[in-house]
Amino acid sequence: MKHTFSLSAIALATALCAVGAHADDGTFEFHGYSRGGPVSPSDGVKGRFQLGGDVQGYRLGNEGDNGIEIDLSKTFKTDAATYKVEYMPAKWNSGNVGTEQAFVEIGGMGFAPEAKFWVGQRRLRIQDVHIVDYFLLNYGDNQGAGVTDIPIGGAKLGLGVFTGDKFDTASVTGVTATRLNADISDIGINPGGKLRVLMTGVNGTGLADSNTGAGISVSHNQTDFITKGLNNALFLQTSSGHARIDGEFLNIDGVSAGQKVTRIADSLSWQLGAFGGQTLLAYQTNKDEKTGVETKDTSIGGRISYAFSKNFKLLVDAATTTRTGNGPDQRLDKLTIAPTLSVGPGFYSRPELRFYVTMANWNDAAGAANATSFGAGGKTARTVAGVQYEIWW
Repeated sequence: MKHTFSLSAIALATALCAVGAHADDGTFEFHGYSRGGPVSPSDGVKGRFQLGGDVQGYRLGNEGDNGIEIDLSKTFKTDAATYKVEYMPAKWNSGNVGTEQAFVEIGGMGFAPEAKFWVGQRRLRIQDVHIVDYFLLNYGDNQGAGVTDIPIGGAKLGLGVFTGDKFDTASVTGVTATRLNADISDIGINPGGKLRVLMTGVNGTGLADSNTGAGISVSHNQTDFITKGLNNALFLQTSSGHARIDGEFLNIDGVSAGQKVTRIADSLSWQLGAFGGQTLLAYQTNKDEKTGVETKDTSIGGRISYAFSKNFKLLVDAATTTRTGNGPDQRLDKLTIAPTLSVGPGFYSRPELRFYVTMANWNDAAGAANATSFGAGGKTARTVAGVQYEIWW
């Protein structure tokens, strides 16, 4: 269960802002993310039109939630090292305030001046596809310890070991889980192109069906792909057992079995004058290792942004997604149009204030599979409208 703010949490946040006896380099960082706003629902449905796949949730005009994350960090320097303490509380919808990050990092030590050692609960979110709000490479989020930025030739190495515990929650009684990640980044293989490899290994006791898991992900990021200003990200990924395909744990509750998962995804992004955007083409298979049930998901979509001025742009988000392999074939199509006020003309300029209309339709199989949400009442189409802010800093 997530805790509400306690005196200890307030004391930690206060300590981040205070200047004590430690050598202070003057660096206090205040970052965060938030989104929210009113929605005109369809029979109580505010959005979340998606078939359930990891990369099928096209987010524009489709989130219907409210939340905020605040990231506070303070850096200190001594003659022997540089260190920082970081704390991130978060609150989403009607839930309690929870701890997303709480860790200490030490770097600049004489025996490894470039490496950074850390202990605690830390996000290690490597790379996402923004339009679906999903990190395809992502390790961290549990209690652990590790090191980043170890130089190996022209590349860098990060290592992390994690338990199943989190800052606010302990592992399920009778279940233990340990995860090891190795992250090799900045592998230059061609002009403007870099390779990254993330490996995952899981071992535990009391897990369902098996007590192990493994995964490997390879990504290639290319700047100025085909033409200047166009960037491409390609992902090849596979995992098994209780290793999640992005690099985290999967199903360590002692009840749910592991899965065999494969994914190939490609994303283009660009900002060419007033015209910006991002696309996604992805295919993913998920097979339950106990029941043998397998689903196959496809995702084709994108968002474009056109700035008519420095402060006004039009966003259009469209996607078609499918799920096959477990019952009748499902299909869902989604279109969002959002006139937007912004502080800048770029695709990633934030904050944005959006008025949006989202139209989604799906076939009968998708409606039946989601009969407790958007498919309730035999519906095969819905339209929702709302006003949303999104900001990060």
